Amino acid sequence: MKRPQSEANETLVSQLYEEIGRLKFELDWVKKKLPNSTKIKRQMIEIDSNKLSLSRQCELIGLPRSTLYYEPAHESTENLDFMRLIDRQYLRTPFYGSRNMTTWLRQEGYEVNRKRVQRLMRLMGMEAIYPKPRTSEAIKEHKKYPYLLRDLEIIRPNQVWSTDITYLPVKNGFMYLVAVIDWFSRYVLSWKLSNTMNSNFCIDALIEALRFGKPDIFNTDQGAQFTCNAFTGKLEANEILVSMDGRGRALDNIFIERLWRSLKYEEIYIWNHETVPALETGVNKYFNFIIPNDLISRSAI
Repeated sequence: MKRPQSEANETLVSQLYEEIGRLKFELDWVKKKLPNSTKIKRQMIEIDSNKLSLSRQCELIGLPRSTLYYEPAHESTENLDFMRLIDRQYLRTPFYGSRNMTTWLRQEGYEVNRKRVQRLMRLMGMEAIYPKPRTSEAIKEHKKYPYLLRDLEIIRPNQVWSTDITYLPVKNGFMYLVAVIDWFSRYVLSWKLSNTMNSNFCIDALIEALRFGKPDIFNTDQGAQFTCNAFTGKLEANEILVSMDGRGRALDNIFIERLWRSLKYEEIYIWNHETVPALETGVNKYFNFIIPNDLISRSAI
């Protein structure tokens, strides 16, 4: 026979678990109702709060901590100028590696060595699209997946989604942009900016995209951001087949590469945004301009 004190403790524990469950449900409900705008979420943060830390506030409203202050990544002024030149030329000649890019810069009158160009292209996430030997070992704990799109006919929305990262310049720095796109409709399901090329903002973009539904296949390259367990685990948990580009397959992600080209020539290079919030607003306006809102109901859901 249980003692009264023991029964009281069990009742209290049961009530606490029930309260925890209720609070978690309410927190999830609030997060779903919050606007997707990073700008609005940043405005909700109380910098001088003595009750909640900045990290906890960001966690509660689903704002990546790295985007709170939204400072761009920095390089020297000369390197930023080189990066802008490299970016423009890469869109014209994506088959250029560091050797050809160095030659082109020298022909344009710039004194630069290949080692510097290699570092900047690596920083920008650029790689020539031609087949080449394997020069580095993949991260062992990251699982690689087969390429599933060979000879596959894309005939409907939500059949294949893909994602990629690109470099975007701003005054005195640069940012990284990741986007998730539906191959059939070309609809940009979600996008995020970050000042570091980590996996967090890629996972955030994936989670936001999954609010529209889910694809049969999700295709990525073999970058560490997309092969990490947190990213592929989210796909597998939603019963989505993971496809990864083969080495040297230049056209695997052609749709999103075309998106980057259009975005940069029609928005980024025209306006030359001075701040990250201005860049964010410009990217948002551009995506809303090229994809009418009513397309969401026809193709993305």
